This record gives sequence, C-alpha cells and structure tokens, in this order.
Amino acid sequence: MGNGDTRVRGIAARAGGWSARHRWAAVGIWMLFVVLTMGLGSAAGTVEVKDSDQISGETSQAAAIAEKAGIDEPAGETVLVQAKDSGLKATDADFRAAVTAVMQAVEKTGEVTAVTSPYETDTISKDGRSALVQFDMRGEADTAGERVEPVLDAVEEVQKDHESLTIEQIGSASMMKTFDDAFGEDFQQAEYSAVPVALGILLVAFGAVVAALVPVALAITAIIATMGLMGIVSHVMPMSDTASSVMLLVGLAVGVDYCLFYLRREREERAAGHDSQTALRIAAATSGRAIIVSGVTVCVAMAGMLFTGIAEFEGMGLASLMVVAVAMVGSVTVLPALLSLLGGRVEKGRIPFLHPDKRRKRKDGSAGGESRFWKSVLRVVLAKPAISLIVAAGALLAIAAPALGMKTQNLTLDQEFGDSLPIVATYDRVNEAFPGGSDPAEVVVKADDINSPEVKSAIADFRAQAVESGASRGPVDVKVHDAQNVAFVYVPLVGGSDLDKAEKSLETIRDEVRPATLGKVDGLEAPVTGQVAGSKDFNDQLAGAVAPVFAFVVVFAFLLMLLSFRSLTIAITSIVLNLLSVGAAYGILVGVFQHGWGASLVGAEGVGAIITWLPLFLFVILFGLSMDYHVFVVSRIREARMRGRTTKDAIQHGVVTTAGVVTSAAVIMVAVFAIFGTLSMQSMKQMGVGLAAAVLIDATIIRGVLLPAAMALLGERNWYFPKWLNRLPDLTHDESPQGPVPSPPPPAVEGEKVGV
Repeated sequence: MGNGDTRVRGIAARAGGWSARHRWAAVGIWMLFVVLTMGLGSAAGTVEVKDSDQISGETSQAAAIAEKAGIDEPAGETVLVQAKDSGLKATDADFRAAVTAVMQAVEKTGEVTAVTSPYETDTISKDGRSALVQFDMRGEADTAGERVEPVLDAVEEVQKDHESLTIEQIGSASMMKTFDDAFGEDFQQAEYSAVPVALGILLVAFGAVVAALVPVALAITAIIATMGLMGIVSHVMPMSDTASSVMLLVGLAVGVDYCLFYLRREREERAAGHDSQTALRIAAATSGRAIIVSGVTVCVAMAGMLFTGIAEFEGMGLASLMVVAVAMVGSVTVLPALLSLLGGRVEKGRIPFLHPDKRRKRKDGSAGGESRFWKSVLRVVLAKPAISLIVAAGALLAIAAPALGMKTQNLTLDQEFGDSLPIVATYDRVNEAFPGGSDPAEVVVKADDINSPEVKSAIADFRAQAVESGASRGPVDVKVHDAQNVAFVYVPLVGGSDLDKAEKSLETIRDEVRPATLGKVDGLEAPVTGQVAGSKDFNDQLAGAVAPVFAFVVVFAFLLMLLSFRSLTIAITSIVLNLLSVGAAYGILVGVFQHGWGASLVGAEGVGAIITWLPLFLFVILFGLSMDYHVFVVSRIREARMRGRTTKDAIQHGVVTTAGVVTSAAVIMVAVFAIFGTLSMQSMKQMGVGLAAAVLIDATIIRGVLLPAAMALLGERNWYFPKWLNRLPDLTHDESPQGPVPSPPPPAVEGEKVGV
C-alpha cells in the first residue's frame, strides 16, 4: 500500500477511526448532544450565586443572616446637595428650599420610599456646605436600575432651578443603570465580535471558506452545549454572568485551536501524498492525541479554581473545565466525521492569494509544510542554543521583574472608570464631604430580642464608640427589623475611597469597637459587611487559596506531562517555561497598570494596583492554555525522533512544521483577548492585556526560542526517564512510525525509555 503502514492505537485514534467510518452517526450524536443539553439546561434554569455563597468569613455570615430572615435590602440612593461656593450653608433658606424640592420631586415619581431629610438624620458635612437626602428604591434591588430613570430625571429638574448648588444622585440603582448604559452594549459587542475576528483570521490561515468555518462551527456548538450544562450543574454549584463570559472566551479559544491543530495536520498529510482517509487516521493518532493531552491538562488547570472556596472562582473554573472537555471530545469525534464527509470539499471557497498552496511551495513543487520565517529563526537558535537561551530567558526575567512589587486590591469606582463617567465625580464629592458615606460598613445585628434594653444599650454604645475611636466621623445610622429581630447599623469609615485607610478603620470596628460593645451581649451575632469588608474578606480568602491552587496546578500538570511523554526532563522544562511565561505576563500587567508605563498605548491608566482576582485567574487560564502549544510542538518533536531523526533534527522539524498552526492559533487568541482590552473598565483592560501579552510571548519567545534552545542544549537528556518510574502508566503517543524509517534511533541514555 503506497501510503505505508498506518496502524494506530490509542483513544484518539480509535475515536477518530470510528467517527470516520460512522460519520453520519457521529455528527448526529453530536447534534443530539448539543440540542439535548441546551434544552435541558433551559428547562432547568440557571441558579445564580447568592451573596452568602460568594466567600466565607463575616461577609458571608452577614448575607446568610439577612437571607434567613427573609430581608431583601432595597437599593439605597443618595442625593448630594452641595454649595458651589463657600458662602452658602445648609442652614440658609435657599439651601433648605433645594433640599425640600429634592424630597418632593423624588416622592412624586412613586418609585421611592423612606425619604429622609438631612436635617433629621444629621447628614450634613462638617463645613456645613453639603447635605445628603437619602431614600430607597421600591421593588427588588437587583432590578432597581431599570426603574431609577424617572428619579434621576426628577433630580436633574431640581438642579436646573438651583444653579448655585450642585445637586447629584448616586446609589446602587443609579450606578447600575449608568454602567449598563455605558458598558452593557460595549461588553456584549466585545463578546459578539470575537467570533467574526476568529473567522477572519482562520480565512487567512486556511485560505478557504469551508476550512475556516469548520473550527468556528465546532467551537460555537461546544459553547452552546456547555451553556446548557451550566444550567443543569448550577443546581449543584451556582453560576454567575462572569462564569458565562469566561466560558465563552475559553471555549472559543480552545475550540478553534483544537480544530485548527487537527485540520492542519490532516491537510499536511494529504499534501505529503496520503489519501484522505489515511491522512485522517494519521491526524487522529497525532494531533488527536495531542488534543487529548492538552485538553486534560487544561481541565486540570481550570480545576485549580475549585480550591479557592470563592463561589465566583469555582463557577468560572467549572464552566471553563466543562467547555474545554466538550471542545476536546468534539474535536476527536465529530471533527473527523465532518472531515470524512467533506473530503476534498473542505477546500471549497478558496480565496485567491491566501490559500497555502499559492503562498508557499517546496522546491519540488509540492505544498510546503514548513514556515520559512521560523526555519530561519531556528537556524540561529540551534546554532547558538546557549546564547539564545540566555538572551531570551534574560529578557523574560527582566520583563517579569516588576511583578515582585505587585499590589493587588479591589478597584474603587474612580480607579475602575477614571473620569469617563459623571457619576465618578459625584462619588468623589460625596466621599470628600462624607468620608466613607458612599460605601459604609454594615453591621448586621441578630439577637433573640432586638428591642431588649441590653441590645439597645449595646447598639447605642457601638454607635458612640465607632466615632470616638476615630474609625468613623458619623453619622452612624440604625435600621431595625422588629419582626425578624435583626438590625442594620451603617458606619461610614474614615478613609473613604482610600481602601488602605478604610481597611484600618474596618479593623478598628471589628477588633476593638465591636468586642467592647456588641460583643458583651450573650448570643448576639454582629458580622460586619459592606464594600470595604467584602474586599478585605475576599483578599484574605484569596491569599489563603493561592498556595494550594498553585501547587495543585503545577503538580498535576507535571504528572500529566511526565506520563504523556515519559520524560522527566520534558515534564520539568514544561513547568519552568510555563512559569516564566506567566511571570512575564505579571510583569507587563504591573508595569502598565500599576506603574503606568506605556499605559496610554493600550488606552489604559496607571491605577496603582492590579485587581485582586486577576493574578490567580491569569495563572490558571494561562497555565492551561499555554499547554496547547507546548503539547502540540513537543508531540511533533517526539514523533520526529521516533521516526529516527536526531534530537536536533527533530527539534527543527517539530518547531517549523507546527509554527504555522501555532501562529494562527496564537493570533486568534491574542485578537479575541485584545477585544476585551479595548473596554473602558480597567479590570477588563487588565484581563485582556494580560491574556493577550502572555499568549503572544508564549507562542513566540517561549515556543520559538526558549523551548528549542533548551532542548538543543539538553540533547539526548530530553528523553531521560528513570528506570524506577517505568511502573507508571504509559500514556505516550498513539501512533506507530508512519512510512519508512530513515535511520535507527539514537542510542538511549541511562535509564530512559525510547519509543512505544
């Protein structure tokens, strides 16, 4: 048979072979799976994460008390009435008239309740130039943003009649509406534009419409199926909108990548002279196996998020894990069936000058499979591997150096949005006049009898000592729910939007004021929550989760690489290179967003900190995604060596023949992630820039320079596998050597196992 021995073994080869022989059945089963999961997920509905499930600690305890008591706190709103010059005071008639006008205007809308005058609640600033009119929105807090517009319009009308005053509204409902109006469509557009961008890059990569559509179609169906699975799974582990967005990003990235790897290998084998069925079997045994190894590694990395104990991270981790698993299964089952059905028609819709057959030819006239650019780079790297390694590693370490001074925190409103929204200026004015007033700490007091003299006295002492301790400048407000025996105590924290100072005030409240007052009442619960408390509790829990998550991901990734390549050296170098890639991404983030170096180039600002959740999120995502390239390239290198090439020849062959597909995959990922870097929210910019930079570094410097340089220096030690590890499971390549073996394999080093 002209195509040589095509005997294959392993899960990927068997799955691909079965799908190619039963192509209509494979496609039908896949479509049935997608439709069923989506239908069942829609019928089951999605369970959203509750506040009490978000994180452990006092924030969770406070939310649990409110939920158990059936108390749904309304969306609170505040109207700032402030003199524009130092002459007018809150006691003046004009000022009082404006306050009265605001109260009457908001009440007339019928959308508010519990309107309070600053003259009754003592919400007047120390300089007497500012006052706060406070009220609650009617209805559920989650939907208050949809009903707040008439109230905003009413306040705006009052402002027109009082030019000597600044009259502005701020609160959870008004901020919700402002953000939805400003960024809701922007965010959706970013998600929707990711697919066309990926399709456009695939058109350039394949030069044929059908070949470009196949990966996108598989990725989209994998995402749809996972959306259904998320609905079902959410009844066990609640999900969030953030988990859905991350799932879409990861699903599109890996779904397209896996199909790209498979399709390019099948194309390459056909160009080498194999018939379509033989090419498909070879692709199943090689790229299919690499997809499974990569997919399992990515799933393990995503599973690391499950160890944080933070509901948001757990949801993101599980959603990402599921979409990777679904995309992996689809790539090794339904993709071979589609390619078998399409045959040569996969090249339909060729685009002039873009098809690889037109762009690149070998000297003998056949279609080339090697990148001329990377062949030139490899020639230099392999000629001077030590120098290449030192220069590339030194450059990445220099880039990573700023990460040593990384500062993480939850971004405040002005850090997140800068001066792009008028409400940010309102937020700053309220915080300046009433430090901490826009984001007060909230003490949820639960007692057997909330109106007992002992409890009332403790609450009164707490209010007094909160101000006397210097943690708050007041006023400290109390809202009692008699029927539920619960009271909410609102404490504006000194420090306001400066989280470092506000956290010190919070510590004083928690560690000094509360034990000396509320803590003396037996059986009384008084957890402290609020934005500052939530940020601190989140940071504390995340800090405790970093070590176990890092250890889990690194150890299991190491074991998977060890078993998949049966090489201790490759397993170690894989981990080191991935850590270097992540470190460089951290350094770029700190330089751009913390120190402001080149921030304007990406439309960002130096906000002085990295958002708390991003470092751990980036580590898990990048460690998983970078394995795509690593497994694919190293698999090709090992395959070439199994066919008898020397290690140096195998390195060159593996890198240059995979360069095209790795470059295409990286460009897609960078483009998709960069879309999120264009959003106005600094946290989204940080995520987009961090992911895009890391993938770019990984696909170029790491895989194109450091990996081949390191392997060239190690030589035959790349394949070292100690004899005492031989009892471990053998998960090496599925394929047998294809075609004639040009020369016998190099001699094995002590303790290694070569071939399969």
